[in-house]
Amino acid sequence: MDPATAEASGAEVFSTPADRTVRSTVPSAQNRAASAADGQDLAFRLESWGTSAHRMVAYSTFSGATGPLSVTISWGDGTTDTVTADASEPLFRDHAYAEVGAYTIIVTATDPATNTQAVNKVTVKTMGSDFTPHAPLRLLDTRNGTGQAQGKVPAYGGASLKITGNGSIPDGVTAVVLNLTVTNTTSSGHILAWGTGRDRPDMSSINYAPGETVPNLVIMPVGRDGYVNLDNRGWESVDLIADVTGYFTQTASNGYTSLSPTRFVDTREGQGTAKGQVVGQGSFGVQVAGVGGVPKGATAVSLNVTVTNPREAGHLTVHPSGQAAPTASNLNFTAGQTVANSVIVPVGPDGRITVRNGSWQGTDVVIDVNGFYTPDSKAAYVPSRYGPSRLLDTRKTGTPLAARDYMHLLYAPNVEAHAVNVTVTNTTGVGFLSVAPDPNTPEQYENGTATPPARPVASTLNWIAGKTAANLVQTTPGDKGMVAFWNQGWQDADLLIDYYGHYAAN
Repeated sequence: MDPATAEASGAEVFSTPADRTVRSTVPSAQNRAASAADGQDLAFRLESWGTSAHRMVAYSTFSGATGPLSVTISWGDGTTDTVTADASEPLFRDHAYAEVGAYTIIVTATDPATNTQAVNKVTVKTMGSDFTPHAPLRLLDTRNGTGQAQGKVPAYGGASLKITGNGSIPDGVTAVVLNLTVTNTTSSGHILAWGTGRDRPDMSSINYAPGETVPNLVIMPVGRDGYVNLDNRGWESVDLIADVTGYFTQTASNGYTSLSPTRFVDTREGQGTAKGQVVGQGSFGVQVAGVGGVPKGATAVSLNVTVTNPREAGHLTVHPSGQAAPTASNLNFTAGQTVANSVIVPVGPDGRITVRNGSWQGTDVVIDVNGFYTPDSKAAYVPSRYGPSRLLDTRKTGTPLAARDYMHLLYAPNVEAHAVNVTVTNTTGVGFLSVAPDPNTPEQYENGTATPPARPVASTLNWIAGKTAANLVQTTPGDKGMVAFWNQGWQDADLLIDYYGHYAAN
């Protein structure tokens, strides 16, 4: 791949022109009368781009020399490569950094025919970003003027939300974890979250109907100006709420490790807490660090939280232990509703999180853990190069997700987890969606030898007849990169998959 191809694929290309080359006489040849470095024209353009979360390319194109060159590449992390290069051909080398971050690559080319040494350098940033937890903080509430002037977001209008500078969120953020909530709706529509400086994607972040309050978690690219866009794609105005629980930067912090969905809490069974509904305005603690595959020292956990059997409308808040419940909410529910939402929440210093029922009546709560963040985890987050994008819409293919069946998607090897938004619509009965690793390969599906994976039991989202439901999932692929999307209901339904990005350790 050359720089033009890399740029066309959406990669950020860092470059330094050939006229920035610094030439000198080779130190061992300084006293030779034949050396005349000032008269030589050896120079080279140096370009670099990321090919994965931790891996960068150094691409050099030479001029002013014709023979073999001795080239040393200092990668900026204490490691070097020394190779022999043909001056008439571009030199392509790649390197994997142990940690994400900014590095200065210095390339030194020596022409033995003229005793000339040429040096050029370029400063780069890895594609991958690490996660920093943030105590739940409300950045936007159009009902009371938090984050922007008070007042609903108009039909087919939008809110521009400043991310950097709020709370402890620094400049240079690449992506942010937001829990978005739409409320006070009077018609159907959807909310679209997307990074500034990009084309508006053809997808949705939240779908809503009249009178609904609907939350959903997003991992959203942040524009270079520190903002994200929140668009109301409906025919009537709505109120929007946005709560932050973490952000990603190209600075070494916390990587991600995925888990097969593991049930930590089920109040119906007394698992992880006392048996019985969480009382109105009540709360309970959950030990997560050091339990069920989550190590001690975990700074945050990725959860799927489900409310079921609520006696009246309310909301649920998940927050780190040891602090008062914030005004932020993670999911909203009505009486009798079963609803799920993804949650990424910091872990308290004692390794626990707290769950609070904001309703005045009791409800059951189910919590599945699907991953965690620690300084020792190596997988960094790589946002989609083109911003969030739609991978699948069965309404357009004409083949819905069949009842009690699955479809496979997202072939990508060497990935720790994918971050996708899944939406189920055109439902005619009650059901739930499960997302799980698929051990098959693409070739097995092509030649008809694939074996259906074991049916999972954990739910990603729940629906009832006539409703559209969406949820973020950080899903672990199988060994060959495949993911299975299961319709656990008894009627067909349409499935939409919007891609945010992935975590990778290489």
